[in-house]
Amino acid sequence: MERGTVTDLTVRSGALAETVPLFVYLPPFYSEFKKYPLIIAQDGRDYFQLGRIAKTMDELIREKRMQPAIFAGVPYRDVHDRRGKYHPSGEKHAAYLYFLAHELLPALEREFPVSPAGSSRALAGDSLAATVSLLAAMQYPRTFGNLLLHSPYVNGDVIERAKNFSEWPLLRIYHVVGRQETAVKTTDGAIADFLTPNRMLKEWIEGRPSEYFYEEFAGNHTWKYWQKDLKRGLSFLFPAE
Repeated sequence: MERGTVTDLTVRSGALAETVPLFVYLPPFYSEFKKYPLIIAQDGRDYFQLGRIAKTMDELIREKRMQPAIFAGVPYRDVHDRRGKYHPSGEKHAAYLYFLAHELLPALEREFPVSPAGSSRALAGDSLAATVSLLAAMQYPRTFGNLLLHSPYVNGDVIERAKNFSEWPLLRIYHVVGRQETAVKTTDGAIADFLTPNRMLKEWIEGRPSEYFYEEFAGNHTWKYWQKDLKRGLSFLFPAE
């Protein structure tokens, strides 16, 4: 049985003033002579370890439920690094958005045969990683045309940016959140209601002319539930042709 392969890569970022490591999944029967859809995930290590992304994509591709695609995971160093880059008010947030579009994507295009169309590129994330993916797509909608959002952190800043965004037709969005996500302990020790703000975001996006899937699953704010949902989300973004 043919399986995909996982390789490591590093990208030097001038915007972040650091070298960023990557985990990259290449699909079964990978060929340098074919153009592939690309998924870039924040919380990248978690997608490979907790989400079992390589095994999940192998199964979807083998079952012809998803196009063969390249998956690049961007890990974070620690919770402070994660918050600084992913949170809307983080000190490195703007630099991280620039990094995704202007440094990481070109580096992946140089290294792998990635489709040049924005409609063939996706950003993915869970919790705060989903937040930064959404904000990056709103800033660069012609670069990243697809979103896989598992339980994003949504605050007033996110809602305001969504209300000021006008290019919804360029985006295809998969968005889920758990019905038990009403008292989530965040990395700064606070307790937050994720469900209500996600419903507010959903009410706004639903009225815009984008291709949008939203569902509330029976579960809480953990990879136990996000991992189970990955197959449906990935096949929604890039269904087999």
